[in-house]
Amino acid sequence: MTTLWDCVGDTPLLRLGSLSKRTGCELFGKAEFMNPGGSIKDRAAKGMIRDAEARGLLGPGGTIVEGTAGNTGIGLALLGIERGYRVVVTMPDNQAREKYDYLEAMGVDVRRVPVVPFANPGHFYHQARALSEQHGWFWANQFENPANGDFHYQTTGAELWAQTGGRVDVLVSSVGTGGTLGGVSRYLKEKNPALEVVLLDPPGSGLYSYVTSGKVEGSGGSITEGIGIMRLTENFKRARVDSALRVTDQEMIEMLYHLARSDALLVGTSAALNVRGAYEVARRYQGSGKRIVTFLCDHGSRYTSKVLNPEFLASKALTVRPLP
Repeated sequence: MTTLWDCVGDTPLLRLGSLSKRTGCELFGKAEFMNPGGSIKDRAAKGMIRDAEARGLLGPGGTIVEGTAGNTGIGLALLGIERGYRVVVTMPDNQAREKYDYLEAMGVDVRRVPVVPFANPGHFYHQARALSEQHGWFWANQFENPANGDFHYQTTGAELWAQTGGRVDVLVSSVGTGGTLGGVSRYLKEKNPALEVVLLDPPGSGLYSYVTSGKVEGSGGSITEGIGIMRLTENFKRARVDSALRVTDQEMIEMLYHLARSDALLVGTSAALNVRGAYEVARRYQGSGKRIVTFLCDHGSRYTSKVLNPEFLASKALTVRPLP
């Protein structure tokens, strides 16, 4: 007998055939949409719940509260409800409708808040912390909680090393909390110090600037959800990064549709951004046979009201066109 808890992790590593053929490199995507909650954030959720239980911060009848763009909330809800916890999430009010519907169907207490800068106390992160303080609930605090990155170190990194037979040349990833990149880059760099780690950043996020100039700066915005930050989180501080690449929304959309039509993979926005970054890195190493790995964070069905909606794309001046 298996529980949802037991189903987190051990996801397949998929070869991205069309892009590997185009570039003469070997491109792979870790199929994190095959976790039970449909995203890579199930790992963070499991790691944080497991750690909280072990430390006595979460017990029978407890409540979990978290500020989230959606996927971590879904992971916490899925695993938390299975283990008997109540789940409350604060979410910015501009996320894909499908995420709110998913959470509310599971009975999660979803509290939508306006989109404001991080310094504003109304930010979804601060709202979750305030609820925790008011009610004595367990605040998962995915951005600063090291159990997030540690779980990726223990599972995601180890799985990638085993699945590639220890042959990884480049790791490419965007950053939401920093947990995935923080944990996986540490694990793989310990195994292979020559590994190249490339951070991917959407417009409006400050990490590209941080890696290239030492300053957390950014302007503009992006339709990608759950990635891009304007501060150095505890999870990100432990990441081992060599370089950074900016990926625009237009570049992301081109890749999202390319993967759907050429590789039968309909992925979410952060996954499409990850793969676009991996593709651009592969073009630099054209014909070299380098092995480049990234993460397919979630499935595109979670964003149909946006990225598969021609009116939405037109409103953002985005067009579906072939990859260069």
